[in-house]
Amino acid sequence: MTPIVLAVACLILVTLGYASVCAGSPFGTCRKCHGFGFATTTDRKGRPKRGKTCRRCKGRGKRVRVGRWLYNRAARIYREGTR
Repeated sequence: MTPIVLAVACLILVTLGYASVCAGSPFGTCRKCHGFGFATTTDRKGRPKRGKTCRRCKGRGKRVRVGRWLYNRAARIYREGTR
């Protein structure tokens, strides 16, 4: 196999793998709060305590994956265009 064909095959494999992850589990953990739903801070003694609610995930700890977000947007545009 030539290197170009191998690179294309690997790219297709990675794309299909990510698409299957987005279809099977459309929500991933929030990258900012690491799934806690709030920021962790420390008090003056160094012990961890609960901070503010995460603005990115609104305290849920989960966010829609990028691939699923793109799929939802494309499906919405298609539905609105075929009315």
